[in-house]
Amino acid sequence: MMKVLIVEDDIDLAKTVAEYLELEGISCDYASNGLAGLNLAKGNYFDVILLDINLPGLDGLSICQQLREEGNDTPILMMTALDQLDDKIEGFQMGTDDYLVKPFELKELTARIKALARRRSGQAQLLRYNDLEMDLNARNVTRGGQALKLSPTVWRVLETLLRHAPNAVSKDALEQAVWGDELPGSNSLKVHIFNLRKAVDAPYSIALLQTIPGHGFALRSEHEN
Repeated sequence: MMKVLIVEDDIDLAKTVAEYLELEGISCDYASNGLAGLNLAKGNYFDVILLDINLPGLDGLSICQQLREEGNDTPILMMTALDQLDDKIEGFQMGTDDYLVKPFELKELTARIKALARRRSGQAQLLRYNDLEMDLNARNVTRGGQALKLSPTVWRVLETLLRHAPNAVSKDALEQAVWGDELPGSNSLKVHIFNLRKAVDAPYSIALLQTIPGHGFALRSEHEN
């Protein structure tokens, strides 16, 4: 079942949204203030977070910014009564994925939630799996605290795998993410995967980059295979 976190200080609105979503087969958790919402978001897995901007304790923009800085890639839909372009721009700058102005139709809200839930957010700037970490702002990659040197193409391969870890990424999807429609020669991905494995796994006792036969590749530890 899809799971959504609602962070909204209007209790009546939150209850109405939760009841409607549960009729659509979507489970909901609820927080009425920013600090409680932030703690729930950090401590639990959600498919989507519905986040009001004007919250007591900690505002929605600050919550969004903090989650993204910590590498949380849960899709965030910002809910607000504000309908100014500058407010929307600020929300996107802080890392929100979508924006819905109150009052809104519950049917539209549900459609947007389902669309967001099909993917993880691309807004996260700190990506982690196991002891492997990529900081997109600082443009560095480390494993176990040791800096790794990657070519620009290998960087894009690793970023794609980190955004999906520990789920597998198909060969076709990986090539599309790295090269778009201008696909390289047939052996190009194989060469870059070899170089990535050499950088990420060769010096370490635990291998993270796994080949998924007949499908593609994944960042996984042994106990997840």
